[in-house]
Amino acid sequence: MHRRQALASAGAVALCCGMLAAPRAAARSRGLDTELLDEAVARASALPRLHTLQVARDGAELVAHAFRGPGLDRITNVKSVSKSVISALAGVAIERGILESVNQPIVSVLGDVPAAADSRVETITVDHLLSMRAGLERTSGRNYGPWVNSPNWVNYALSRPFVDRPGGRMLYSTGSYHLLSALLTEASGRSTLALARDWIGEPLGIDIPPWTMDPQGIYLGGNNMALTPRALLRFGELYRRGGMWESRRVLPASWIDASWSPRTRSPFTGHSYGYGWFLASARGHRVFYAWGFGGQIIYVVPDLALTVVMTSDHTSPAGRSGYLRDLHALFNAIVQAAERGISG
Repeated sequence: MHRRQALASAGAVALCCGMLAAPRAAARSRGLDTELLDEAVARASALPRLHTLQVARDGAELVAHAFRGPGLDRITNVKSVSKSVISALAGVAIERGILESVNQPIVSVLGDVPAAADSRVETITVDHLLSMRAGLERTSGRNYGPWVNSPNWVNYALSRPFVDRPGGRMLYSTGSYHLLSALLTEASGRSTLALARDWIGEPLGIDIPPWTMDPQGIYLGGNNMALTPRALLRFGELYRRGGMWESRRVLPASWIDASWSPRTRSPFTGHSYGYGWFLASARGHRVFYAWGFGGQIIYVVPDLALTVVMTSDHTSPAGRSGYLRDLHALFNAIVQAAERGISG
C-alpha cells in the first residue's frame, strides 16, 4: 500500500494545513485515561519492531516503556530525526548572527561552487535547504549510497543536476541538510558536534556523542545522530515549551513558529513540511512530528500539552511495510487517551 493511502486508512494522522504560532498555554489536562492508555500500551508491546514508548503530559513523563532494544537511557540511531536537530542549530545560528537569515544564499558562506555545479546553485538559500526545496537531484533513497561513497559529500550534493527550480517542490534529500551542517561549520568555525553539545546538549542536560563525518570532517547533517530516547523526549518538550527549558531560553520562540509553518508538502505522506518538522493533525488537534527511518518519531501536540516519543529497529523501512501506519494509529490512540484525561 502507498504510504499516503496507508496513513489515511489508519485514520491516525490527517493532513494539516495552516500555521501555528509558538506554543501557548491552552486547555491543559493532567493525566491520561487509564483504560485507553492500557489498551495503547498493549498495542505498543505487540509491535515487534517497536523498542520504546514515552508519553509526557504537561511536562510530566506518564509512560516510559522499553519493550525491547537498547532501552530508554542507551543511545540509538535516530536517523532523520537528526534533521530536526540540525534545524534547531540553524535557528540558534541565525539568532546569534552567525548566519544572516533564512534568505541568505549558501554560496555567501561556502564560497566558490564546484566547477561541475550548475550556476543556479548560487540562488539556493538557507530556507531552501531547511525545507528541502533546493531543486537539486536527491541524495536520499537509491542515490544515498553513491553520495556517501563519494570523496567530497558537499561538492557531490552541489553538483547534482537540477530537477526543479530552487524554491520549487519538496525533494527529500539528506544532502540538503548536510549542506546546512557545512554552512554551520564554516560560518561558526566550530564543528556541528560542538555546536550541538553547546547549544542543545548542555542546556537540556543530554549527551550528544560523535556521529558520522564526511571525508572532510564535517558531521553528517540529517542522519545517523545517536541519542537516547529520553533525550528525544527532552528535545520534543523543548519545542512544546516554546524553546524554554528550566527558565532558560534555548531556542527562539520565533524559530519554532517558523519551523512549524508549512513551506511545502511531502510527496511520500502528503503532510506539510516546515523546517525539519512534518505538520499533520490527529483527531482535530494540530500535530508536529520529527520522523526518522525505521520508526524513530517525536510527536508534539501543543493544545493537549502532549509529547510522545517512539523508537524502533532502525534497520528496516517503516513506510512500505505498513509499520509507519501502525505507529500513527498507536499515537492516535494516545491522543484519544489524552482527550479523556482527568482535568487538572
